[in-house]
Amino acid sequence: MDSLIKTPVSIITGFLGSGKTTLISNLINKFRNGKLAIIVNEFGDLGVDGEILKSCAIPNCPEENIIELSNGCICCTVADDFIPTIESLLKMKPKPDQIIIETSGLALPKPLLKAFEWPEIKSKITVDGVITLADAEAVSNGRFAPSIEAVNKQRLTDKNVSHDTPLSEVFEDQVNCADLILLTKCDNVNHIDLLKSKSIINKIKNNPKPVIEVINGKINPKILLGLQSEAENDLKSRPSHHDNEEEHDHEDFESIVLNLDEIEDEKEICKKIERLTEDYEILRIKGYLSIKNKPMRFLIQSVGSRVRGQYDKMWEPNQIKKSTLVFIVEHHKINKTIIQKYILGK
Repeated sequence: MDSLIKTPVSIITGFLGSGKTTLISNLINKFRNGKLAIIVNEFGDLGVDGEILKSCAIPNCPEENIIELSNGCICCTVADDFIPTIESLLKMKPKPDQIIIETSGLALPKPLLKAFEWPEIKSKITVDGVITLADAEAVSNGRFAPSIEAVNKQRLTDKNVSHDTPLSEVFEDQVNCADLILLTKCDNVNHIDLLKSKSIINKIKNNPKPVIEVINGKINPKILLGLQSEAENDLKSRPSHHDNEEEHDHEDFESIVLNLDEIEDEKEICKKIERLTEDYEILRIKGYLSIKNKPMRFLIQSVGSRVRGQYDKMWEPNQIKKSTLVFIVEHHKINKTIIQKYILGK
């Protein structure tokens, strides 16, 4: 009888730096209903998000249940990555009772939902729910288009309207595919901007799906898990800008990897990154640094102009200490030479 019960899968999506990893870290620590498995889809060669989640491993979600996919956006590599990974998770003993997928910030969720129709897995898993995260400050500032108000006004009258920037389309597709929307980092905005961000989302979304405020990813797992939406059977009610396209790509974005020597001063490199983000529109920065005379590695992350750094864990005895940063940028807006000039002074 158990073999006929589909394993529920929750898809956590949202723009770059919206707080997906922080949310899932909290879910791991609070999950008590059996075994949990996580699939992390990184954009870039450095598995920062996967490393963060593995450091949260507990008996209900051991490290081997946290799998990273870094060969490209999961919605574009279904056959090569997604299907084999799901099959391997379902063969585990014991089999996971719940699977959570953290998509990359550039992923379009609807193509991923369509993958649940593949014969190899159709009878084995179901989409319990799609949860979209939206950064309250970013949304209130209208970062997804030159004029978010104008885009929303056009969209209300014409569902086929084109947009000036691909970021707006990614954001709208993520909102309209969701069963639940989490408005994150609400402590970074005042009351007026919070209301503004909600208003923008409410104009975008195509049905009365709930919008819940979240700070530091703290939310009861019962709110997110057990939605039983079977989203793969409800594709028509989840409109996408790419519905009439055979396939899509992410050529508008690229990841630039910068390998560094041992860092003398972590505060100084944070200042260099801040100057870079002030002068150029960097979507996301993440990486680990080896700081001179420090036994711990330094985790650094940036969303827009907000740069955060912290020592997160000890270097392993046999681990090679290295400093690597991944910059996720819009194509043609900045290149590696410019980044090196700011970070290395070259």
